[in-house]
Amino acid sequence: MINQTSSARGRLWRYGPLILWMLFISFASTAEFSTVNTSAILRPLVLWFLPTLSEAQVAAIHFLLRKLGHFAEYAVLAFLARRALITMSRAYLRQHWFQLALLLVVIYGLLDEFHQSFVPSRTASVYDSAVDIAGGLTVLLLFKLRDKAGRTQQVEV
Repeated sequence: MINQTSSARGRLWRYGPLILWMLFISFASTAEFSTVNTSAILRPLVLWFLPTLSEAQVAAIHFLLRKLGHFAEYAVLAFLARRALITMSRAYLRQHWFQLALLLVVIYGLLDEFHQSFVPSRTASVYDSAVDIAGGLTVLLLFKLRDKAGRTQQVEV
């Protein structure tokens, strides 16, 4: 009985943050996070920090912040996917964490944009999917490089 409880707790700890983050990404795909709604928050902030900017400059910064948001959302998704995969009990899944996490990032990024195509105040863009994938891939590559560096360091010692 104790093993089942600890196993259930372990699965919740492993998958819970990943699932919650995926739900957040889905919420961020709604009208609540449309350009118009984020502009109502970001525009005053940008102008507070940089009051001499032109409207075109504010619009450019708003655009860049939104793309950075895409990048960051999927960087976190990749981090949480890797975290879940490397702690799985199945060796195959642990060993192929990179490919599986990248597959999740790609599929979820494409589905996210597909979903946005049905939201009137949002626009679907393959370029946003590319930014999403780039965010996830960046984090996964950093972990891969760190793991490789760690293995190289162990061999040298």
